[in-house]
Amino acid sequence: MTNGAFGGGFKFDRRGFVAALMLGVAVAGCGQSEAPAAGTGDVAKIAKEKGIEKPNLKLGFIKLTDMAALAVAKEKGFFAEEGLNVTLEPQANWKVLLDGVSGGQLDGAHMLAGHPLASAAGIGSKVKIITPMSLDINGKAVTISNRVYDMIAPNLPKDGSPVSASLLKPVVAKFKAEGKPFKMGMVFPVSTHNYILRYWLAAGGLNPGFYLPGDTAGTTGAEVQLSVTPPPQMPATLEAGTIEGFSVGEPWNQASLAKKVGHPIIVDPDIAGLTGDKVFGMRDEFAAQNPNTTKAVLRALIRAAMWIDAEGGKNRAETVKIIASPKYVGADEKVLLASMTGKFSFAEGDTRDTPEFNLFFDQQAAYPFYSDGIWYLTQMRRWGQIAEAKPDQWYMDTVKAAYRPDLFTLAAQSLVADGKATADQFPASDGFRTYTKAAIDKVAFDPRKPAAYAASFAIGLKDGQTVSAAGVK
Repeated sequence: MTNGAFGGGFKFDRRGFVAALMLGVAVAGCGQSEAPAAGTGDVAKIAKEKGIEKPNLKLGFIKLTDMAALAVAKEKGFFAEEGLNVTLEPQANWKVLLDGVSGGQLDGAHMLAGHPLASAAGIGSKVKIITPMSLDINGKAVTISNRVYDMIAPNLPKDGSPVSASLLKPVVAKFKAEGKPFKMGMVFPVSTHNYILRYWLAAGGLNPGFYLPGDTAGTTGAEVQLSVTPPPQMPATLEAGTIEGFSVGEPWNQASLAKKVGHPIIVDPDIAGLTGDKVFGMRDEFAAQNPNTTKAVLRALIRAAMWIDAEGGKNRAETVKIIASPKYVGADEKVLLASMTGKFSFAEGDTRDTPEFNLFFDQQAAYPFYSDGIWYLTQMRRWGQIAEAKPDQWYMDTVKAAYRPDLFTLAAQSLVADGKATADQFPASDGFRTYTKAAIDKVAFDPRKPAAYAASFAIGLKDGQTVSAAGVK
């Protein structure tokens, strides 16, 4: 959790939610969304008045619930009201999306936080990618196959406490004895899902492997082999037996449960505490050349994030209806509801309160905190993607090259000036979040001392260590 952030955490009002569904989601959101979306002529007029350099934009996304702010900004007319004619285009996978942004085919996108950070660290896109806004915090889970679940079920905590990956150790040993690797999936080498899954496995005493220089497999010394699978394909890949589990964002954990092909067993707030997740990413060059357009996009996305989390979640019902459309996430509303209502289903009859899961605006979820980016960088170093140990200043310089809270603040201040938000919704920040939720291994994260933190884990690279084909040395 965080301290003093945007009026506290998201608290879902189930009575209001059910009423909204019964009324066909007739309730309007915030007052700002009640006006009809601007027409084509109005959009052009607004764009001219605002000095929008590029009013026609193509933005990319992956079919996950955390793309919701983009869909809401489009469907509730926030983009249009800012003078923007936006086309939202789904992408096949994270690599295709990254290539689209880097190559200029996309003007911006729903991206992994690791995309701009890897670019700044020199291990990703050669084109400089920045993020001026976070799209959500948390929102991921770990799901395992039915057969693995059956093997560990007798030892699962009866009180609903977080499941340790140590329960998988005898399963992994059994696979090894049978001459089979134990495989799990994640969505991209620099994804939060990769680092969250690795964190969970390592905290339970299982080595997920290290990355060689220039390597995207990361299986050197691995007891559990991780591979890339696009999010929408996770349930089918699990059902086919190609992998025995995965880490992915919603709705694909809940979809696996609904299809009866797997069991979610832990959500990310219970693994590493609070972590940033997806971001809005764009080329640094685009932001520099199109400052008014950039501010307009951010204003629309901030308004959308505010609307999604407004008044204890009363707009979550309508948000679900919006993103359920095949042109966005394309999942059954019941599946989406299972993780978008402040609750999360782990098994049939086992639905628990998860108030910190998938926040879009509450708890400063939209602000691009340097400290969130630094955490990702420490995990890149821990697993060898950053080949050599770095001093604390390197972490700070690198995150500042990728995270742009200055652009977020300009957009937020303009919303306050226009009466579309209040100043107390954007508390002053030095770029460092206050972390109060303990990670599953109880290792405290100090973002001001990242080098020591990165080297502090029992499983992970220490200062001076590097990875070669022969292993860690």
